[in-house]
Amino acid sequence: MKVLVTGGAGFIGSHTVDLLIMEGYEVIIVDNLKTGKIINKKAGFYQMDICSKDLEQVFEKERPEAVVHLAAQISVQDSQADPHTDAQINILGTINVLDNCSKHKVRKIVFSSSAAVYGKPEYLVLDEKHNTVPLAFYGLSKLTAEYYLKMFAELFGLRYTILRYSNVYGINQKLSGEGGVVAIFIDNLLNNKAPTIFGTGEQTRDFIYVSDVAKANLCALSTGDYEIFNISTKTAITINDLLAIIRSIMKKDLTCLYGPKKEGDILHSVLNNSKAKELLKWEPAYSITEGLEEIVENL
Repeated sequence: MKVLVTGGAGFIGSHTVDLLIMEGYEVIIVDNLKTGKIINKKAGFYQMDICSKDLEQVFEKERPEAVVHLAAQISVQDSQADPHTDAQINILGTINVLDNCSKHKVRKIVFSSSAAVYGKPEYLVLDEKHNTVPLAFYGLSKLTAEYYLKMFAELFGLRYTILRYSNVYGINQKLSGEGGVVAIFIDNLLNNKAPTIFGTGEQTRDFIYVSDVAKANLCALSTGDYEIFNISTKTAITINDLLAIIRSIMKKDLTCLYGPKKEGDILHSVLNNSKAKELLKWEPAYSITEGLEEIVENL
């Protein structure tokens, strides 16, 4: 099967491309290289923005059977500062991808969404039935894109699976974006700089290792049609405990600094992955300690 991966040179995209190629898929990457830099030489590559009209030429030439749509603006802070650009990429860019999928008879699209669509938790652990009330433009743009996917499915028969990732971390992660705190802490300790925690550090998050996310993307190509799945560990960890594990693995005992709580920061977030385990036949293979150890081993 030929699969087109948008954002395939980025953090999650590059891991997904590597796994798809390892599993025998023919892969085409579309990436504008503004943030992504990792290009698997076994994949076809087009340096292109997903908003470009020229995207249709790629679909016409390559005729992909499936698309994994990962290209996105992923910074909550940037979305608040510049909602126009966030919407242009995450909404209009997605519409451009969907339009080409419909025109060129793509069998299925796998879409990377986010826990940010839920907003402030009304209960824990959050399942896919939880209300979607985003607190930032990023979450709103991701949720809007989800609705466009559903509409394209209803009007044009395009099969889809939506994956709502929790906080993704792993090898080659940039020092920004969701889950970026892991990369920031490791970078701080590598440079013997005291890490800063914003707030008390008792806020909890659900960190999912990037290899597990890539596996979920792979699974969704062949199952889970017309469904939404949380991709998570269903395990909460405090930011204080996260830093403690990283310090232990790296054998660094630098003093931690505490800063003011970030405005709009959610206190607790953990996603229920039971539906993905049952219907997608996927479950995470890495604990937080195992994932962090693998990152440090590859520094």
